[in-house]
Amino acid sequence: MPKVQKGKAAEKVVHPYSRKAACLAREEIRLKRKERQKNDKAMRMGSIGEKLLWFQGQLDPAKTVYTRKDACDIIERYLQRFDSELEQIELMNSIKGRQGRLHGAREAVIKQTIERERAQYEGVGFEIPDIINTKHLKTFREWTGDLKKLPNIKLRKVSSKGLDMKNEGEETREAEEDSNKEDEDVLDDEQVDEMVLMSDSN
Repeated sequence: MPKVQKGKAAEKVVHPYSRKAACLAREEIRLKRKERQKNDKAMRMGSIGEKLLWFQGQLDPAKTVYTRKDACDIIERYLQRFDSELEQIELMNSIKGRQGRLHGAREAVIKQTIERERAQYEGVGFEIPDIINTKHLKTFREWTGDLKKLPNIKLRKVSSKGLDMKNEGEETREAEEDSNKEDEDVLDDEQVDEMVLMSDSN
């Protein structure tokens, strides 16, 4: 009788209704979800990075202090960034003899984006880099566009509400108060550290 050669055992086939199959299916779902979240985060970070680079390009190198009104002017320019593209689409569609609208989907996306951003700006506030605070402005100017350093850039919501009622003197005073408040926060943290050290020594 011939001897059976001992080689590699054949891989066991996983039964489709077994616990092992359920475990493998859950793991696959988890990995897909993780990959999707990673891609979503990368897209979100990319769009935020583009927005911040646009704002960085609008900064005046000679200007060291920005008021709330200056920030609102920059936001207005940002909201009008698609105007030339919309004009070109309108020009293409105005040609006689053309049936249907060209670039209709792109036009709809642009209009929805502008509406959403305008509603934020006139409502709760539109998020921009904090250029009103001089310390944060300096950090933002030094940013090279590296997405890994995005968390270092402080953002601030700016709304068009009540802009007419404030004069520039009030705005500069508010900006100074913001920077002083941050210095006080740093002092508070130092005081907490001192208190912890004193309690440890006791």
